[in-house]
Amino acid sequence: MESMRRFGAIVGADLLERVRSWRFWAVQAMLCIASWWSFPARQDDYLVLAVNGHLRAQYSSAWIGMVVAMLAVWLSLAGFYLVRGTLVRDFDSRVWQLLAATPMTRSGYLLAKWCGNLAVLMLVVLSALAVGMAAQWVRAEDRGLDLVELLKPALLLALPSMGLTALMALVFDLVPWLRRTAGNVLFFVLWVGSLAATVPLMQDAAAGARTMGIGDPRGMVVFQQALTAQAGPQLREPLQPGFCMVCAGVRQRPGTFAWPHWEVEAAVLAQRLLWLALVLCGVLLCAPWLDRAAAARPGIRRTAPSGSGYELRWLGALLEPLQSSRLGTLVAAELQLVLRQRPGWWWLAVLAVAGAGALAPMPAAAFAVIGGWALLLDRYSQAPLHERSTRTGPLVFSAVGGGRQVLYARWVVLLVFGLLINLPALLRFGLSQPPVAAAILLVAASLPAWSLALGVLTGNARTFELLACLFGYLAFNRIAVLHVGVDPWWTCVMHAALLPLALGLASFGWPRLARR
Repeated sequence: MESMRRFGAIVGADLLERVRSWRFWAVQAMLCIASWWSFPARQDDYLVLAVNGHLRAQYSSAWIGMVVAMLAVWLSLAGFYLVRGTLVRDFDSRVWQLLAATPMTRSGYLLAKWCGNLAVLMLVVLSALAVGMAAQWVRAEDRGLDLVELLKPALLLALPSMGLTALMALVFDLVPWLRRTAGNVLFFVLWVGSLAATVPLMQDAAAGARTMGIGDPRGMVVFQQALTAQAGPQLREPLQPGFCMVCAGVRQRPGTFAWPHWEVEAAVLAQRLLWLALVLCGVLLCAPWLDRAAAARPGIRRTAPSGSGYELRWLGALLEPLQSSRLGTLVAAELQLVLRQRPGWWWLAVLAVAGAGALAPMPAAAFAVIGGWALLLDRYSQAPLHERSTRTGPLVFSAVGGGRQVLYARWVVLLVFGLLINLPALLRFGLSQPPVAAAILLVAASLPAWSLALGVLTGNARTFELLACLFGYLAFNRIAVLHVGVDPWWTCVMHAALLPLALGLASFGWPRLARR
């Protein structure tokens, strides 16, 4: 009983700390809004979870639950950035040392942390289900409420998916080099890769094949199998593989098929329970690494190496002319702060992307430009939070005019780096394709402005990192947000229009960051 009380206390404390955060309520609100929009009326010109591009099920309790379970696929991405950091917070605040002195086991501690993460994510899912119930009543296609059918997809599809996300949040906290920007980017890549890996399985399921589902952590293949078995016989046309999460521009009145319940086969139940069991085993297997992870403090060397701080001695002399004014002194200090922290592989990567930007044909040159900005992602995301992480905020913000001057100096430095790292491409396109060069210039100014704005408004680096990964993914799909080669004039206009807003938000929120 004493062990259960300790376990419950850790889970309860984690849950209360998360629900008191504005980030939890922001994600909650976004998913609830998305849940309501996921059940459009018949006259709306879009469909959610559409089959063959123009068909959907009637809004029954079973279909409401299935739609929310598929929405949870996106929560498995955003939820990682919402719940991660719980172990690092205990390590940094020395709470772990106090807990380690109690009779609590390492496995019990990690299991409690995992349950806390899972509880936060499932609370968001349950809120989306409540919105779905309201939509079912308003749309009035099938007002018969069946709680079992409503909750079944959430428990069998969303629960193992959220459990895997909660586990990944713990694993990335345990590995020191994955605790910051590198981990946030890597998880995004793994998430996209896991969805891509399910595409062949979904095609097999649409053809009627039965798969074991071990490669289906999010339950999308299971949903495709259910569509093939339950919706396929009702359609007058062949069922196409896959489904459309959001189909816009639907002109004709959508057709519907019946979905009164979801028939769960024994094999499907076993597959989902297997995923949950694998996640639990993963939590327990992490226990032996807990003490080592708690002792690791990335970024802090116990002993200074010989000659530390003198590798870039020439930099001080080079920046000496800047130190004639207060703003110039701040810029020089920011430049040295950034450059002295760069490892050797980073300089090699800079040479690689610079060479590709200067010599590679389009679109490889545009991707090299994006890669150059990606090398600065850690500085973009951490720039507004440097004073908090180093605990120098009271000193910096107490200076007369020093607060906003630091903000402007930081933006100037990141702008200069964004241009210098892609200088060969900027010179090349400045002579051959001026619109592309203008797009590079404006994106280089916009990225640090938005990183500062989001950092001071949210007090967190992960918001900008998630958005940067998302826009980078869109760029590789040739969408002109960061891709300067698709439609450079549109990219210029968009970033030029939004740049003053970003700088205004950063300037507005910067003094409030000092008081947090």
